[in-house]
Amino acid sequence: MIKILPYPLFLLLLLISHCTFAQSLPVVVELESGQVGSAFETKLENAVTFVSVTGNGTGDLPTSAERVIKLTVTFQEAGEYDLYLRCRVGPNAANDDSFFYGNGFGEKSLSNAEEWIRANGLSGVGYSNLNELVDGGGGAGQNIWKWINLSEFTGDEAPVKFTVDAGNLTRTFVIGAREDGFDMDKIAFANASLFYSVKNLDNKEPGRTTSGPDFRPIAEGKGKFLGNVYSSSQIRWFENYWNQVTPENAGKWGAAEPQRDVMNWTDLDAAYKLAKDNGFPFKLHVLIWGSQQPSWMENLPANEQYAEIVEWYQAVADRYPDIDIIEVVNEPLHAAPFGAGKGNYGNALGGNGSTGWDWIIESFKLAREKFPKSHLMINDYSIVNNDASTTQYLQIINLLKARNLIDGVGVQAHAFSTRGSSTQMKNNLDRLAATGLPLYATELDIDGPTDQIQLSEYQRIFPIFWEHPAVKGITLWGWRTGLWRTNEKAYIMGEDGTTERPALVWLREYISSFPTSDQSISLKENTVLYPNPVTGRIVYHNAAESLVRAELISASGSNLGTMSMDQNSIYLPENITNGMYFIKLTGKKTSEVRPLMIMD
Repeated sequence: MIKILPYPLFLLLLLISHCTFAQSLPVVVELESGQVGSAFETKLENAVTFVSVTGNGTGDLPTSAERVIKLTVTFQEAGEYDLYLRCRVGPNAANDDSFFYGNGFGEKSLSNAEEWIRANGLSGVGYSNLNELVDGGGGAGQNIWKWINLSEFTGDEAPVKFTVDAGNLTRTFVIGAREDGFDMDKIAFANASLFYSVKNLDNKEPGRTTSGPDFRPIAEGKGKFLGNVYSSSQIRWFENYWNQVTPENAGKWGAAEPQRDVMNWTDLDAAYKLAKDNGFPFKLHVLIWGSQQPSWMENLPANEQYAEIVEWYQAVADRYPDIDIIEVVNEPLHAAPFGAGKGNYGNALGGNGSTGWDWIIESFKLAREKFPKSHLMINDYSIVNNDASTTQYLQIINLLKARNLIDGVGVQAHAFSTRGSSTQMKNNLDRLAATGLPLYATELDIDGPTDQIQLSEYQRIFPIFWEHPAVKGITLWGWRTGLWRTNEKAYIMGEDGTTERPALVWLREYISSFPTSDQSISLKENTVLYPNPVTGRIVYHNAAESLVRAELISASGSNLGTMSMDQNSIYLPENITNGMYFIKLTGKKTSEVRPLMIMD
């Protein structure tokens, strides 16, 4: 329902708004439109008209009136404004990157340096990508048109903001020449309380109240998520890029309960809130692990250890009642909780036992009891790049699957485990997918000693996981400096914190090429195909809605055609050979892809 304000109140609010706040549209002025001193030359190049000084200068102020441009600027509203400049630094870089502007509005003395602001060192700052927010930083260099927020640039003399009074909305503003080789296109005055992207300034669009880039998460609407880790160094602009949250360290038992019965929930609360505030899936990392565990657990009697494990589960369940995915056990093949420095509580969970993995089974039994609504998964590294590890991992997975204790499989994708054969990784993903469980690529990072090396590796590795039908989501293990592989330059946001490295630019473009799903698949309502493996030519399903189409897809992703079906049955082609396949199920509102192994 729309509520209509009484006319006098509406008029009062409009008047207050009009008189109190600066306008949101930037005031853009072409420099050639002013009184241009004779030392400037006006040029036209590739549809851009700009000015450039013809003689070099130095010092702290312009040396003559011929080296000054006087502009008339008319504002619609009073307020405080930032000054922006669209410019291009010439090939001599530091010798082509400075000019002067007036210290406030009005004409300025040519003999008083206090009335001028020198802006020098502009060769290594600025923004040229349309979606980048323009502030005093940036990494755009020379020979490129770029915007700089001069009121935020602190690389030379102290910058200033500009105040416009309601009684004087038309103002004079001056700029002065310093170095030749510095091309200037236009200036803009924009509301100092708002944020403006390159696109906003180019198109004279309103600014925004938030400092994030002007786009939604990369994988929004794609039917599978692309998430990242929560930590203090990784959260700037998180919700503009990623749509799933995993706490990097805050969910580890040693971080959450460093002292017995003394809980530290601060960062875990923040990670959970980030996910829930934005409607992103939240994945808890991790309940049981043999690393970063509480040292006070190591020497307790086994019965007390077990009681503490139950207490740990219950504390998490009570505080976070809507966890979407839980990594119940992390790195069972590489960091089991046995021995000093590893928690030393594996035997309290049953040790190896008759299955060889009783401690894992008990960990999942407890999780199923305490988190009945959550999606339970296992996670480990160096799996898909190692056939023997995949085989051993499958032994554990099948033990859990037989007991209905597992809902998903995580394979870490750290840089050190994805350097091998692409074919081997694809084949082992197929082997894991044959369990019928959804897969998740967790902890993905790719080192970047150079931009080109990182980009090439992203282009080789990322599609292996993203395009696999059984993979329902990918979680990067950081994207900014401060991530655990900073020394290896695995970050994909540049060191300045605002400029995307080529791998991140490619990642957005690559994922945008995939069609948007009508509706994301619920993690808790995935359709089951049975029997799986199938030994006949009929496979059954428990889809929650009526299906309109079932398509058979090869392990390599080729669509083999639509199959006939009735209410709960799908009829496979008679001439199909044994092997790994996928079935794409399409309903009136949703679609999903499920793995199927055919073994006649």
